Amino acid sequence: MNTIVINEKWCKQCGICATFCPKKVYDRDEDGRPLPSREIDCIGCLMCEKRCPEFAIKVKKED
Repeated sequence: MNTIVINEKWCKQCGICATFCPKKVYDRDEDGRPLPSREIDCIGCLMCEKRCPEFAIKVKKED
């Protein structure tokens, strides 16, 4: 399983990570913050990490 780390200080709640995730790993809370609710479904494609304009997401791949 991969681990998704979101830097809440950098995140601007734009939702790009949720939009580009092919496995729909993210939900968003009432303030629009991304929540990796289905982290177990993460395939490690890094789309969220690459598309985040604030560099607020880091996907740590597990071997």
